[in-house]
Amino acid sequence: MAPPAMEMCVGLEKGHKVTKLPKRERPAARKGNKNKRVKFIRDVIREVSGFSPYEKRVMELLKVNKDKRALKFCKKRLGTHRRAKRKREEMISALQAARKAQAAS
Repeated sequence: MAPPAMEMCVGLEKGHKVTKLPKRERPAARKGNKNKRVKFIRDVIREVSGFSPYEKRVMELLKVNKDKRALKFCKKRLGTHRRAKRKREEMISALQAARKAQAAS
């Protein structure tokens, strides 16, 4: 029997022994993470420009509890179901924030 430190040609542990290097994080792994600066800029733009006409219509649909119709409308405008769901949730949170601000003042 050969000692385990020797390289073998056959078996499960065959081949030249090497130490594995740790893998670097690729830039694609960070994709989608918003930093503080980007969030601040987007908030300022939203505050200045307000909502687009289709977003206002979605908010009106949500006010009268037409969630499914709002989703279908968003899907038609944005193209995919996932984007539509995300937009609907964004509009719901915007409505809640507006109600909260109105109740506070």
